[in-house]
Amino acid sequence: MDRHNGARAFDRHRLQMKTVEMILGYPVTTKSKEACISNVVSWIENGKKGKYFVCANPNALEVARTDPVFEAAMKSADLITPDGVGIVLASRILEGRIFDRVTGSDIFLGLSKPLNEMGRYSYFFLGSTTNNLASIRERMNRDFPNIRVVGTYSPPFKKDFSDEDNRLMVEEINRVKPDVLWVGMTAPKQEKWIYRNKDELDVKFIGAIGAVFDFYTGTINRSRPWFQKHGLEWLPRLLKRPGRLWRRTLIRAPMFLVRILMQRITMAE
Repeated sequence: MDRHNGARAFDRHRLQMKTVEMILGYPVTTKSKEACISNVVSWIENGKKGKYFVCANPNALEVARTDPVFEAAMKSADLITPDGVGIVLASRILEGRIFDRVTGSDIFLGLSKPLNEMGRYSYFFLGSTTNNLASIRERMNRDFPNIRVVGTYSPPFKKDFSDEDNRLMVEEINRVKPDVLWVGMTAPKQEKWIYRNKDELDVKFIGAIGAVFDFYTGTINRSRPWFQKHGLEWLPRLLKRPGRLWRRTLIRAPMFLVRILMQRITMAE
């Protein structure tokens, strides 16, 4: 093998060994859904505290440009999954190895299956409404009866929590010491809350899963499988809620794409 071909083979091997890919400075995992779940299970079994995961999508990475705390919360996560199809597209443009989305629902449901089989772990749900939390508890009892739901908490609906709000939430969680804390407050509020409070929490793993609380109970329906498969899950949601979603779809997503193209040009120089 000549030197040129040897170098190319080495580069291919090094690319295959990468477990994260830098998307605009964020280390997004290249692992499959199954590998991500296996990784989280090992964290929980090892018993170390404070591990957390977040989902990356174009909207989140654009919002983080003007929110330093959100940016720090994302970059400090132990696992960043490629939730949006825009992240998969970005990886293709950058000649990377992210081939499929790994959503919050994938992690929540995928992790619940092995933990239910093990039969010795517990959950706490933070966020949403009291009624929705009651529905989550009821469905968990049906779907994953061997996972104990040791607590739920509906925080006040306000833009910023006070120190007293945070103290009450942390105390309620630590009182029951869950193995897993699921936080569903929407981004960037949930990621920033986890980042600011994770060191005070007596939990092994924390997941920022936003709308998954509503998807799981059916309060909000996910787009049909065809739209999910073809990367168009955003389209029905935009048509149903244009006033809320037009900015992220029509402004932030194109801005994200421009930044990715600039990153690709820089790589080629």
